[in-house]
Amino acid sequence: MTPLARLSGRLERLSGRLLLFAPVCLGLGVGSYFSLSEEPGALAWVLVGLCATGFAALGWHFRRSRYAGLSFLAMGVAAVLAGLMVAGLRSEIVRAPVLDFRYYGAVEGRVVKVDRSASEATRLTLDRVRLDRVAPARTPERVRVSLHGRQGFLDPEPGQRVAMTAFLSGPEGPVEPGGFDFRRMAWFDRIGAVGYTRAPALLLAPPEGRGEVLVSRLRARISAWVLEVLPNEAGTFATAITTGDRSAMDRDTVDALRGANLAHLLAISGLHMGLLTGFVFAALRYALALVPGLADRVAIRKVAAVVALQAGAFYLALSGGNVATERAFIMVAVMFGAVLMDRRALTLRAVAVAALAILLVQPESLTEPGFQMSFAATTALVAVFGALRDWPAWNPPRLLRGPISVVIASSVAGIATAPFAAAHFNIVSHYGLLANLAAVPVMGTLVMPLAVLAALLAPLGLGWIALDLMQYPIMWILAVARFVTGLEGAVGHVPSPGAAVLPLVTLGGLVAVLLAGRWRLAGAVPVAVALALWVEADRPAVLVTASGGLVGVMTPEGRALSKPRGDGFAARVWLENDGDPVTQDIAHARRGFDGEAGAREADLGGRRLVHLTGRGARERLAAACARADVVVLSMTAEAVPPGCTLYDEAALQATGALALYPGAAGLRVESVAETGGRRPWTVR
Repeated sequence: MTPLARLSGRLERLSGRLLLFAPVCLGLGVGSYFSLSEEPGALAWVLVGLCATGFAALGWHFRRSRYAGLSFLAMGVAAVLAGLMVAGLRSEIVRAPVLDFRYYGAVEGRVVKVDRSASEATRLTLDRVRLDRVAPARTPERVRVSLHGRQGFLDPEPGQRVAMTAFLSGPEGPVEPGGFDFRRMAWFDRIGAVGYTRAPALLLAPPEGRGEVLVSRLRARISAWVLEVLPNEAGTFATAITTGDRSAMDRDTVDALRGANLAHLLAISGLHMGLLTGFVFAALRYALALVPGLADRVAIRKVAAVVALQAGAFYLALSGGNVATERAFIMVAVMFGAVLMDRRALTLRAVAVAALAILLVQPESLTEPGFQMSFAATTALVAVFGALRDWPAWNPPRLLRGPISVVIASSVAGIATAPFAAAHFNIVSHYGLLANLAAVPVMGTLVMPLAVLAALLAPLGLGWIALDLMQYPIMWILAVARFVTGLEGAVGHVPSPGAAVLPLVTLGGLVAVLLAGRWRLAGAVPVAVALALWVEADRPAVLVTASGGLVGVMTPEGRALSKPRGDGFAARVWLENDGDPVTQDIAHARRGFDGEAGAREADLGGRRLVHLTGRGARERLAAACARADVVVLSMTAEAVPPGCTLYDEAALQATGALALYPGAAGLRVESVAETGGRRPWTVR
């Protein structure tokens, strides 16, 4: 047998799993697009399209030849190239103007979303925007404005047309090279400017609009009703799980849930969609079964499946349609579709269909924590419970089957999502399993059924009864979160990993799930490599903000900051990415800088860095350049002394935030402009 025939034979064994590998290959293409340093040109896209077509045709040809197994390989390459094109096409479809200058003036627009910023300020997302002295062709399609100062002249509601005087600018880039790029997220949300106002926002016209606006208004009214019935902490939790509105939740509650690994209860995702549709399906099925003779004339199981699917669709619309909820709805749609066709409901094929649907419609979601954690948990759960179902020795007592399943599900989901949660949020919950065992059963048996009951009773004016009962299990969940988070050593902090870590973890998990036999053990290799790389993660010795207003230097105590206030968002993200989430003033008190305020100095292994800020900074520039190897100036220099390595405001506007790595050969400098490349969301 020739090597080619041998390879074909091995691949032919996987031909039955082609659907399972399709989203993997498509995702690989999507990920490749987002990792490019430069946007492909028209000729490059034509070549990619021709290659994708050619490999697809080659795969079709192999299916009819003696090398049928090679069609699997050819189709895989075609799917990778298709993923590249899907992501590029999506990037062009959402293309909208981005503000390329700092704007101050009148802003008018229609409210499409009301939420809260990181500083707890009310934040409005506007469309149909009008800006003073800005041509319509240059006006962003959407802007996001935080309301500060004295407000109270407006009760924001989706559909209202409002006016204000605001400061706006284009979305900001990462606060460090390789960090989270808000510009990319804003690009795909068509948000072309962000800013704030300290003047009162005023109402120009009452709510109007259709589609998204009507759904947003319904969400706002349901949230207001829930908070009116339950004007307490339980009400804010109930609002989050019914409409996805977390704006009323205080930061301490969210931190407690996150520290106990219960933050997933706030995200309307697979757990909520499964509990809601499962409850509707089971309740309606049993109710119909009580009607004498009905089960003999009507397939009540299928009727219940249709109604449960409609309930899931309503919940999807009500939640705002985030990626996790869309994935969950597609999953339940496939599951109930299997019920209608008398097929097995929960399989890896259902997960694959959901992943394909989301990647084709919103390929940018691949880079988001919600997509990664949601599919990691779902894939692992379906694979594990599928293996248990096929295992002859799996036959626990009926009374213990539920509790054992909860333990297994919590453990599997926790292990599957832990690397992604740690990488994105820099925390590890050591007692998350304990919290989930105490809280998730209460969520499924009491909270979600009562939420459905509240929805059914609301048209009769009796929904408050179910909401009032719901607050007690919710308070239990919040008490569990605080108890677990308060345990000694409950929450650990880890530094952000390198770019290769999560792809390697994902590869290891996919190998373990998709391959058969002993080949599954090979998945441990990339996971081990990823963990080794994470342990050896090298955080930048020096970080500089894009404004030049803050510098952070790594010391044995942790990162020391040059100022106790200012550029607070960058300071918080730097410290979290270091795995050291202390406050900015504590980081400033560390021994890393010396010198007077406005002229702080740091030693970088024999090299000297000076950070100049405040009044008189320009006058101190010449003296600083004479004694320092690197000077950071928070304003634009009028003249640069000869031989001075200077990063002033003008230079940093071009480079973005900087990361410096001292070495024997000198200082290696990375910039956001270099790592971000020339992409539609980075080029102004």
